[in-house]
Amino acid sequence: MKRIGIIALGRYLPEQKITNADLEKMVETSDEWIMTRTGIRERRVAAVDEKTSDLAVKASLDALNNSSVKEEDIELIIVATVTPDGPFPSVACLVQKAIGAKKAFAFDVSAACSGFLYAMTTAKQFIATGMVKNALVIAADRFSTIVDWKDRNTCVLFGDGAGAAVLAPVAEGGILSDVLVSDGEGAPLMYVVSEMNRTPRDQNVVEGKLPFIIMHGQDLFKHAVPGMAEAVNMAAEKAGISLDEIVCVVPHQANDRIIASVAKRAGIDKERFFINIDKYGNISAASVVVALCEAVESGRIKKGDKIALTVFGAGLVAAANIVEWSY
Repeated sequence: MKRIGIIALGRYLPEQKITNADLEKMVETSDEWIMTRTGIRERRVAAVDEKTSDLAVKASLDALNNSSVKEEDIELIIVATVTPDGPFPSVACLVQKAIGAKKAFAFDVSAACSGFLYAMTTAKQFIATGMVKNALVIAADRFSTIVDWKDRNTCVLFGDGAGAAVLAPVAEGGILSDVLVSDGEGAPLMYVVSEMNRTPRDQNVVEGKLPFIIMHGQDLFKHAVPGMAEAVNMAAEKAGISLDEIVCVVPHQANDRIIASVAKRAGIDKERFFINIDKYGNISAASVVVALCEAVESGRIKKGDKIALTVFGAGLVAAANIVEWSY
């Protein structure tokens, strides 16, 4: 079976920052409270006229600029998002038009914070079967549009941003294993209240304030830690490698406490985890690809290194990949 790998990465983070000091003026919270519980110092927020598709386009162009593949040669575009510009058309089709990828077919994937790995695994299969020669995989979310900025339990966590990767056959290395896990029984632990689904139980719904997130953080924590840790272990076993061979783990950047607990449960030193949550907060599906991009740029990941990607999100959904870095 042919080897499929990531041959280029890109990202885009909006210019506007909301710091913990800014949030102190908006809700009853403090920098110390946020840092102690989450590890987040600031997060990015898209401009009023920046749509999710705009974030996705900018991340895509950055990735393609770092690649030998031209826009017109891209054959598949998949966008992972839960905050599309609208119900339809897909963000992927909007990206296709914007970058001029006329050969590509395009669609979106909805898997919350696990979206990028779900989309990447899907794209890998299309390339492996020979249906396409390459793929542009994007994760983009604009959580600022669905956060209740008066709810300190959620507004301190999330930010906006996008990341992208170009996938193609590689001579060596590549994606060694994939693990995708879903548990719909946990769906009520995190969801978005909107006009389409609100019920009498959503007591804090205020007219004109929809949509917004409801999250049961403590219960999610109990699922996220084993979900991410076990996914890494499963992926390593599937790839036929030991945990000691993993040079770097790039996790979903949800909460520093979660990351620390995942490291402990998985049996991997936290020093081997790449963490950038302090700068961006949780940018949903884009978290892992933006972190991966920065880990490569900073030299934490080099050609030939075996790395693990692990994520967890609403659904409940988890995923992990073992990748032998190709460039």
